[in-house]
Amino acid sequence: MENEKKNKPKFRPNSSLKLMDQVREVLRYHHYAYRTEQTYCQWILRYIYHFGGKTHPNLLGAQDVERFLSNLVTEGKVSASTQRQALNALVFLYLDVLDKPLDGEIAPIRSKRQQRPPTVLVQTEVQRLLAAITGKHALMAKLLYGGGLRLMECIRLRIQDVDFGQGLIFIRGGKGGKDRTTILPKNVQDELQIQVQAVKALHHKDLEEGFGEVYIPEALARKYPNAGREIGWHWVFPARERSIDPRSDREMRHHVLESGLQKAVKRAAELVGIDKKVGCHTLRHSFATHMLENGVNIRVLQELLGHADVKTTEIYTHVMARDIRGLQSPLDRF
Repeated sequence: MENEKKNKPKFRPNSSLKLMDQVREVLRYHHYAYRTEQTYCQWILRYIYHFGGKTHPNLLGAQDVERFLSNLVTEGKVSASTQRQALNALVFLYLDVLDKPLDGEIAPIRSKRQQRPPTVLVQTEVQRLLAAITGKHALMAKLLYGGGLRLMECIRLRIQDVDFGQGLIFIRGGKGGKDRTTILPKNVQDELQIQVQAVKALHHKDLEEGFGEVYIPEALARKYPNAGREIGWHWVFPARERSIDPRSDREMRHHVLESGLQKAVKRAAELVGIDKKVGCHTLRHSFATHMLENGVNIRVLQELLGHADVKTTEIYTHVMARDIRGLQSPLDRF
C-alpha cells in the first residue's frame, strides 16, 4: 500500500489556468474544505501582493517566504497560529501547485505563543447561560456543552451522524480531518428528534420544488450521484433559505451560519450577567473540565475531545475545581 501511494502520479493543475484558478483546482482535487480553500487563497494573494503583486511565486523562494512570515510578526503582530496558517498555505502552493518544494529550512521570526488557561464556567453558570438562549440556538448550545463539540462540528452535523439508539454523536472530519465519537446527552434527545423531523419535512418540501440537495464530498458525489438528496446526508441545522453552492453553482440548502450561534451565546452571557469572556468554545472547555471533575479518565476525555496529544487535554486539570479543605499544611505537622 505504501509503495502504491509513492508510485501514484501527482496531480498537476491545468497550466493554461491562471495561478489562483490552479490553486483552487488542486485544493478541490484533494477535497479541502471550502473554508480552507478561502483561507489558503487569501494568504497566497497576500504573499503575492507583499512583493508588489506582479512577481509570480515561481520567481520567489524559501527566503522570500521567510521574509513574508517574519513581516507578519514584526509588522502585522499576528499570533503564532495565524503565522502557522500562512506557512501551511505557502507550503501547499509551492509543493502541490507549483511542484517546486521550498528548499532549506524556513526559520522566520516566530510569534511568541502564550499558553493561557481556558475560560471555564461553573455548572450553575452553564445552567443560567443555556436557560437564556432560545430556539434552535439553545439546542445547539446544549450540544456544544453536552458533547464537547467544537462550533463547526455542531454546525456541520448531519442527520446520519446522530445515533439515538446508542446515545452517540459521530464527528466526521473534525479538526485535523479526524473522525471521533462523543456522547449524545439524554436530556436533549427528544428536542433533537423534533428538530430532525422538522428537517425531514423541509427536505420533502425541497424535493417537491425540484431541489433537495446538500453538499457532500466530491469523491462521494461522483460515486453516489444521488447521495446528496438522501435525508441522512442533510444538515441537522439547515439554513432557512436555499443558496447557490460556490463550487458546483447548483442551488442547494446549506447549513446555518455559525455567526448566529456565536451572537446568541454572547447575548445570553451579557443577559445573565456573566462577566467572564464567554464564547461557543467556552462550552467545550466547560464540558472537558466538568467531566474531569466528575472522575472521567483523562485518556477517555482525550478521545471524546479528539485531541491528538493527551498534553492538550491536561490543560483542563489546571482549571478544574479541587476540594483542598481536607489537606493538611506542612506547618500543622510541627
